[in-house]
Amino acid sequence: MELRQKLILASGSPRRLDLLKQVGIEPDRLMPMDLDETPKKSEHPRSLARRLSIEKAKAALAMIKPDLAWNGSYILAADTVVAVGRRILPKAELMEEASSALHLLSGRSHWVFTGICLVTPDRTVRQKVAETKVRFKRLSTADIDAYLASGEWRGKAGAYGIQGIAGSFVQKLVGSYTNVVGLPLFETMQLLSGEGFDVRSGWAEG
Repeated sequence: MELRQKLILASGSPRRLDLLKQVGIEPDRLMPMDLDETPKKSEHPRSLARRLSIEKAKAALAMIKPDLAWNGSYILAADTVVAVGRRILPKAELMEEASSALHLLSGRSHWVFTGICLVTPDRTVRQKVAETKVRFKRLSTADIDAYLASGEWRGKAGAYGIQGIAGSFVQKLVGSYTNVVGLPLFETMQLLSGEGFDVRSGWAEG
């Protein structure tokens, strides 16, 4: 009898969970990894996204190693980084941080990088980085003040969530939309299916 495949999502992001569910994938376990996400000196935004996704996946793997019930699971981790040039914008927790980020993003283009890392049942580590270029309209003081009052910026890279009110700020987007939300679905499905995970098992009606 073939054992059912198990998938662990090493993230507590409701947006990543929603994106996986959108394509019929329901993780068996959520394991948010609380790591230091401080960039290293002169670290490129793309390199940061790659490094953090790998570190989160490996941290989750270390946690499940003693638990036989989760041996043989796939582990999926991701990290999203927003940058203007080489300047990395933090996940905004304070209103001052969010205000500063929104003023910086106003009327200009920025990059969104998401590193995704998959650890397979045989402990092979696979990794990809998706990138998207996003251009914001010029934000008025009223735009910024009202968006700050909404609270939607809290805990989000670059102080915005494209799937919410801030979607109306986007003038142009080149690349993956789901990458900006937090999990590039094309690359994620490629990684999973390429390593033998049945990505279509949840597609059947009923």
